[in-house]
This record gives sequence, structure tokens and C-alpha cells, in this order.
Amino acid sequence: MKKNVVLFSTLASFLLLFSCKEDKLTEVVEVPLPTKEEKITIGSPNDVKADPGSFEMTKLPFNYDGLAPGIRTLTLETHYSKHYLSYTNAFNKEIVSTEYENMPIEDILKKLDLSNAKLRQNAGGYYNHTLYFNILTPKEQTPKDTLAGSINKEFGSFNNLTNQFKAQSEKQFGSGWVWLVVDRYGKLQITTTDNQDNPLMKNALIPGTPIMGIDLWEHAYYLDYQNRKGSYIDAFYQHINWEKVNEYYVEALKKVKKV
Repeated sequence: MKKNVVLFSTLASFLLLFSCKEDKLTEVVEVPLPTKEEKITIGSPNDVKADPGSFEMTKLPFNYDGLAPGIRTLTLETHYSKHYLSYTNAFNKEIVSTEYENMPIEDILKKLDLSNAKLRQNAGGYYNHTLYFNILTPKEQTPKDTLAGSINKEFGSFNNLTNQFKAQSEKQFGSGWVWLVVDRYGKLQITTTDNQDNPLMKNALIPGTPIMGIDLWEHAYYLDYQNRKGSYIDAFYQHINWEKVNEYYVEALKKVKKV
């Protein structure tokens, strides 16, 4: 069911594009001058479907207003149905008739040539956003089970992890991500990447399997918080699905033991 959201002079409609020039992929967001009143139609995440290809978008288990007021309806709708969709379609298009077409996304990220700007940006953008939307939930949670014990052991407490993760997110300059990863030794670590890179790629400062990540591109928060990135970080942290993160953690540990 579609909803009409009435926005007053703070915002008009969006035009979101991906421009490519000389193998450099740039995300462009144009915001026209505001009108006195603008009606924007908000649809349902169930209506969003990527073009046919090797990889599909993950489904949101809640409506666009499910994280409000922390992450508001228009922000989530724009992020999911425009940015994530664009990365998915561009990534699928990029790997058609290549060795990557039937390869798991994790293997693609580990193997890809970092000088291939289009594939790097779109493969990373697809993987990163898939994980991001998979670990969001309307209800605030705290870690339990195996993950909770490991957090206490390696960070001292959940509060220590929270403070370190938020501090690293605040310090991240420009567009990028902050991650909680399982490194090659099975240890939990916090690390960062720029643009749409992630810790599975060859250039990772701390190589590992991401189990949680926060999107620090402006499209993830600017409509709600403008330059107040810290407020977005706090809101994100209140909506982490720690049950899902624990699932990722258990699976990541299995991979470490196999190595």
C-alpha cells in the first residue's frame, strides 16, 4: 500500500544518478530548490525489484517507516529503492558473460582486480548494502549467545564495543563504512573502508568477514541529520539486529576453522 508524505519547504523531489567517466564511478545527488509544498509518494519495499541478473536485492522485513523517527521514511526509501537498487543493477550488468557471473559474492570481492573501478564500486556497493539492510530491525536489541560472550571477552563489555564503534564512525572522513569483522584468526575487530570497499577485498587494512557495518555515505543520513553524523550513528545503533549479527558471527567462525 502506498502512502503520501507531505513535505514542507525543507525538501523537494530527488534525482539520483550514477555517472561514469574514465572508469571513475561517482554518485550524484541533485536536490532542487524547495517549493512551498511538495508531495512525494512513498511505496513499499516489496515493490522494488532489480533487473534480472545473478544477484537479487535482500528483502526488507519491515516497511519504510519501520525505523522512524531514528531513520525516517524518506531516507530509508531513497537508500533502499534508489541507491541499493542502482548498485545491484549495475553490478549484475558488469558481470554478465564474465567469470564472475556464477561466483559467490564473497569470492568475487576477494578476487576482483581493484583497478577495475566499475566492478569494484558496484560489487562492493551491492555487498555492503545487502549486509546493511540485513542487520536493521525496528526493535532495539543487545547481543546474546555466542556473540555476547565474545564481545565481553575481546572488548571487555558491550558498552566498550559500542563506544569504540561509534568513535571510529565519528572519525571516518568522507564516504565509507565502519565494520565489525571476524579476522583471519577468529577475533572480533573494528575496521574501516573508504567508498564502497570492504574487508573482503585485497586492500583491506584488517582483512576479515564483516558481520556488521554502518553506511557513512551522506545518502544514508543527510536528509534526517545534515551534518550531525553522530545523531545518525546513535540512531543506527539502536536498530541493529544483533540476532542476525550473531548468525553472521557463527558462520564466519566456521570459515575460519576451515582455513
